[in-house]
Amino acid sequence: MKLKVLVDNNTYIDAYYCGEPAVSYYIEDEGTKLLLDVGYSDLFMKNAEALGLNLGDINAIVISHGHNDHTRGLSPFFEHEAMRKVTVFAHPEAFNEKYFEALAIGSPMSEQELNMKCQLVLSKTPVKVSPNITFLGEIPQLNDFENRKAIGKQIIQGKAMDDYVLDDTALVYKSEAGIYIITGCSHSGICNIIEYAKQVTGDNRVLGVLGGFHLFEADEQVKKTIHYLVQNDVKLLYPCHCTSFIVKAEIHKAIPVQEVGVGLELNW
Repeated sequence: MKLKVLVDNNTYIDAYYCGEPAVSYYIEDEGTKLLLDVGYSDLFMKNAEALGLNLGDINAIVISHGHNDHTRGLSPFFEHEAMRKVTVFAHPEAFNEKYFEALAIGSPMSEQELNMKCQLVLSKTPVKVSPNITFLGEIPQLNDFENRKAIGKQIIQGKAMDDYVLDDTALVYKSEAGIYIITGCSHSGICNIIEYAKQVTGDNRVLGVLGGFHLFEADEQVKKTIHYLVQNDVKLLYPCHCTSFIVKAEIHKAIPVQEVGVGLELNW
C-alpha cells in the first residue's frame, strides 16, 4: 500500500505544498486508487497536481465522517471530475445536516446530490474498498475511557438531535505482517477504532496508526490511550490534524511520534 498526505494542518520545511486544518489522503492498494477524505476546499486537488497525481484515475472516495473539514472538497471534485465511476463510501449519517450552535459544519453535498454524481455506498458495517483495505463502518464502544461526546446537532427526519458523530469511522489495511489503521478525526476514540480493526481483520498485530486522534489535553484519557498503545506494541505512530502538540509530546515519551505534513509518503 502507498499513501500520500494531500491535506493536513502541517506542511514541511522546504516542501512547497499548502496546508489547511483538514484531512485528505491518497492511497493505492493493488491497482485500486482511493481518497480518504477531501479536506475543506479544493486544496487537495491542487496539492495532488503538484505531487504528480491524477485524481481522475481514482476508484473511490472514503469519508471518515461528515464534518466539513473532511467533506467540503466534494463539491469542487465533482465539478471537475463529473464521473459516475467513482464510488463514495460513508456511514449513513455522514451526509446529514450538521450544526455547531448556528454554524453549519456538515458536508456541502447531500446524500441526494451525491447519488446523482457517483455510486454511493452507505454502511454501518465493514466493507472492503480494495483488496487489502476495509472501511470499518460504525465503531462500537470497546473500552471505558473513550466515551462519545456530542458535537453540536444533526438533522434527522426534520428534527435537530444531539450529534454523537456515530458516522466517525476509519480504514484498516491488512498486510502479511499485521495491520495499519488510517483515521480522519477519531471521534469514536482511537483505541476503540484500533480494537475494532483488530476484531474485523482477526489480526492483533498493530503495526502503525496515521490520522487525527482528537486529543487536546494531557489528561487521564491520554494516559490510558498511551497505556493501550504500549500494550498493543504499536511501532509507528503518525498523530496529526486534530492532535495537539502537548498530546504528541506526551505520547512521544512512551512511543516515538512521527512527523506528518503535506507530501508525506508512506509505503506499508
